[in-house]
Amino acid sequence: MKNAVLITIGDEILSGNTVDTNSNFIATELKNIGIKVSQILTISDEIETIKKAIDSAFQIGDLIITTGGLGPTRDDKTKKAIAEFFNDEIALDEVTFNHLKAYMERRGRLEILERNREQAFVPTKSKVFQNHYGTAPCMMMEENGKLLFSLPGVPYEVKPLIKDQIIPYLQEKFSLNYITTRIVSVVGIPESILADRIEDWELALPENLALSYLPVGTRVKLRLTATGENEPLLQQQLEEEIQKLLPLIKDNVIATSEDKIEKILAEILVERKLTISTAESCTGGELAKMITSVPGSSAYFLGGIIAYATEKKIDILKIKKETVEEFTVVSEQVADEMAEGCQKLFNTDIALSTTGVAGPGKGEDGKEVGTVFYTVRVGNQAVTSRLYMPHLERLDFMHFVSQKVIQDLVGILISEKN
Repeated sequence: MKNAVLITIGDEILSGNTVDTNSNFIATELKNIGIKVSQILTISDEIETIKKAIDSAFQIGDLIITTGGLGPTRDDKTKKAIAEFFNDEIALDEVTFNHLKAYMERRGRLEILERNREQAFVPTKSKVFQNHYGTAPCMMMEENGKLLFSLPGVPYEVKPLIKDQIIPYLQEKFSLNYITTRIVSVVGIPESILADRIEDWELALPENLALSYLPVGTRVKLRLTATGENEPLLQQQLEEEIQKLLPLIKDNVIATSEDKIEKILAEILVERKLTISTAESCTGGELAKMITSVPGSSAYFLGGIIAYATEKKIDILKIKKETVEEFTVVSEQVADEMAEGCQKLFNTDIALSTTGVAGPGKGEDGKEVGTVFYTVRVGNQAVTSRLYMPHLERLDFMHFVSQKVIQDLVGILISEKN
């Protein structure tokens, strides 16, 4: 199996001002064609630092992919570091310049062509992959059978370069094994007990299969990965092993293929032709965002309300003022009435509601940060639950709660079917 090292270049990543999403995307794409990522490094935009990182990466990897550090100026440090490392020179590449010129023409920006002309200067030994969504090309250097790809850092430029050009190039150049993955999502059982229950099955797995435990909120994803030369046989092998696994944990399994909980929900809603709506307070729209992130969600999601202020819960969702006065706005009773009002407002089969305190300060009714009540209403049946997670920061709290609400709904729908 080929090994890869990913290097992210940029002080903005090290400072925390920018999140590195490129590495996650690239690692996933490489995994799908049988290339394992051994290391992911983040380094500053300095010539010596870049050269040392490349040298270190070549000690353990057959493939290095760098992102970031490519700019429109002649003193581009990444490009210069690569040229120095490979004892090369930087010169104008006419093909790249003509591509850049055509790119500028299509956007009516020829007046700044000269300023970006430096992007067409590349190491003379490099193979260039033209960038169709930006001005900095991808440069590939090869030495002793090992490859270095240098990409720009903008994610919407990185993704097409990887998917449309680099992945096909690697597949053609190397004889690679297939890597196929299946996810089994398990709820309602602690990870340690789950591991004990399936230990014998896990120990009996074939050598080309590997199992990983991936906790997500209160769900555990069992990721089963198969490696080999024949993809259809790998798929069959995975299915056979999952069928052996299911009798051991059948009451706790909510899905055997899809990874994300919102996609699992989507399959169920589409299959049963059910509609859903949301009434949110402390999750601030995260619940609706997750549901609508799935393509085709318009078939089942009819709408959502972020009733943040108490008076809007009363005005729009028709919760009773007396309920708030007696139990406070962060309460089981208010969550229940929010879901019922939402279901009536949108006329849906299912309604979800959240009310709580995301922080950093206490709620207006004095409830502690991290307190939340949420209701899952299916038809005329409602289940309201409480969570208390004072350790989570605001955004993590909102995402965790939304994950848990959808997970509970999936569990209810699956139990109904069974």
